[in-house]
Amino acid sequence: MRVSKSSVSLWVRDLPVPERLSYEECRKRAADGVHRYWEIERQVRGNQRASEVAAAVAEVGELTDREILIAGAIAYWCEGAKRKPGRAIDRVMFINSDPALITFFLRFLDIAGLSREDLILRVYIHENADASAAQQYWLDLTRTQRDQFRRPVLKHHNPKTVRTNVGEDYHGCLRIDVRQSAHLYRRIEGWMSAVAASCALGDA
Repeated sequence: MRVSKSSVSLWVRDLPVPERLSYEECRKRAADGVHRYWEIERQVRGNQRASEVAAAVAEVGELTDREILIAGAIAYWCEGAKRKPGRAIDRVMFINSDPALITFFLRFLDIAGLSREDLILRVYIHENADASAAQQYWLDLTRTQRDQFRRPVLKHHNPKTVRTNVGEDYHGCLRIDVRQSAHLYRRIEGWMSAVAASCALGDA
């Protein structure tokens, strides 16, 4: 049913008129609305992310020893020390701050036939952090012996730093050196060369 504006005006003229909101109250209500939206949206996005990660895990499944050797060679070529013109030494040295990557690299060494006793470890950490606690953390993670750890290397602390790797979860970086590792280094170089050659053949 169509009704004229004049009729509607007569019907509602006795209704109370809401008080006009102040600028501050409008901003507060808008901010509250945004906050409520993101509380829900973060949960939705978090669930979606967890689902996608779980699906990717299922795609990979359990790795074979061969696959771990390939992935380990790639990881080493990204993060490990490599032979250079000014450093013509074949030696395996790997350093990282990610516990998952350190654990994977140790598994790679196990499959490559190395003993944990062949490892020398050293923690690199900022001087204002707890070096002893960090060393204990890496000792527990790697399941090695305390005498395999060398004295921690302390990095100079910059008070103006914007780095976020601080707090109780900061354990510095762990450097893993493998004794008498020239043969292993050359194997890693060969595995990596095979990966690169395979990719080149795929592009041909």
